[in-house]
Amino acid sequence: MTKPILEIKNATTVVNKGTSSETQILKALNLTINEGDFITIVGANGAGKSTLFNIIGGNLSLDSGQILLHGQDISKESEESRTRFLSRVFQDPKLGTAPRMTVAENLLLAKKRGDSHGLRSRKLKQQLPELTEFAGKMKNGLEKRMNTATGNLSGGQRQSLSFLMATLKKPDILLLDEHTAALDPKTSRQLLITTDERIREDHLTALMITHHLEDALTYGNRLIVLTDGKIVADLTGNDKAALTLEKLYSYFEE
Repeated sequence: MTKPILEIKNATTVVNKGTSSETQILKALNLTINEGDFITIVGANGAGKSTLFNIIGGNLSLDSGQILLHGQDISKESEESRTRFLSRVFQDPKLGTAPRMTVAENLLLAKKRGDSHGLRSRKLKQQLPELTEFAGKMKNGLEKRMNTATGNLSGGQRQSLSFLMATLKKPDILLLDEHTAALDPKTSRQLLITTDERIREDHLTALMITHHLEDALTYGNRLIVLTDGKIVADLTGNDKAALTLEKLYSYFEE
């Protein structure tokens, strides 16, 4: 039986408390994420998608409710503490990488995350073949630019590097926050295909926010629709397979 990795129970968040613009974003939201889930998340602007990621990531606190990881309450853990088990790739390719460091140095930094010894040139030389092979999984020539400063990469290659850094040490939860939205259509499609391959082959558990409804239908084993801080649809298996673009659009019209 598939075990839950993360459970969100009655999560409620309020912004601008005590002012005339006080707003409840998430409204007693419940969500169970099982091991191996690849969940695509859609919803209108302001539906609570980013807020959901922020409470999971720890950079936004709950006003009420709980977040459980493997049954343990992590609701009070800091954002930094949660990096032990969670990785996030943002929309902006500039986030998540060090621009003056080379591709190889960035990957080694990700591999040594939590290691007090940090970066050493000798270790970099020793591990360069392994890191180069890892970069080759992205299938966009990144492995040929291992000694290039990250700031000199194309947007697609830099976002590919962000994805690699987020998954090099297999996280319990991978958050993909519209990670292809800032790329041109061809590069976006290539990165999505590779993302799907890596999630499948490395048996990752991932959540992906997207504004492209076709991608929400194509990728993942599970699709969630958020409306006004609540989950109004959570589709898996045959229900997701039978979902049409027209039906998915209808959730935005209700």
